Amino acid sequence: MAHIQTKTVLFTFFAAIAIALTSCRPYHITQVDGGVITVDSTLDLKPDSAAIALLAPYKAAIDSMMYRKIGVSEMTMGRGTPESLLSNLVADVLRESAKMVIDKPANIGLVNMGGLRNDLPKGDITCGNIYEILPFDNSLCVLTLDGTTLNELLTAVASKGGDGISGAKLVINQSGKLLSATVDGEPIDTQKLYTVATIDYLADGNDGMLPLTRAIKRSCPPGATLRSLFMNYVEKATAEGKQITSKIEGRIKVNN
Repeated sequence: MAHIQTKTVLFTFFAAIAIALTSCRPYHITQVDGGVITVDSTLDLKPDSAAIALLAPYKAAIDSMMYRKIGVSEMTMGRGTPESLLSNLVADVLRESAKMVIDKPANIGLVNMGGLRNDLPKGDITCGNIYEILPFDNSLCVLTLDGTTLNELLTAVASKGGDGISGAKLVINQSGKLLSATVDGEPIDTQKLYTVATIDYLADGNDGMLPLTRAIKRSCPPGATLRSLFMNYVEKATAEGKQITSKIEGRIKVNN
């Protein structure tokens, strides 16, 4: 399968070149040759010194950025349902980041577990750590939902066994059924409007979050990637002399 994919990529590459050329001048392809290059650990046995020398200054520049220390984590923060240290923290960051849109924290912060791709280790936090945790360019979206739609959203969260959530507490059963939910300690009022700070990927209804597509209002400020928001949070806490911490608070409880 890998060889077939490689051939397809090569053919697409040469076809793209042909299109680019023919769009400018009357060139025509007369022959296409291709081959298979296996990319695995055996390539490391014969490093190309010229290529290494060529890439060295770029690697040094990237390393200086990625290994830059920006804070300290008080503990190792893992991911997992129904709630986890890392998902709670990221959801908190999203909720607070709503201030740039509505001048106050959102009622709820929401991030999917699948969007967190690595744990945060105890000790020094580097830019590289944050890129490993949040490799995607997902951006902040602040949505306004009515109470009925919010209930549907939390039902969807429960059906997955939990996600990163802030500002709400859920009780679910082992089958993923929502038994009860509160926001800011109060039952959800179907006549009330609530704000949800999440990422554009979920706001578009992905990962089972279809209720978010029925938002009454949606605002996604340009350039506000979750990665940059999280990085800013770490740098601000560090400037205040704080370490990064989190805790399990029973945001999502599973009844037996």
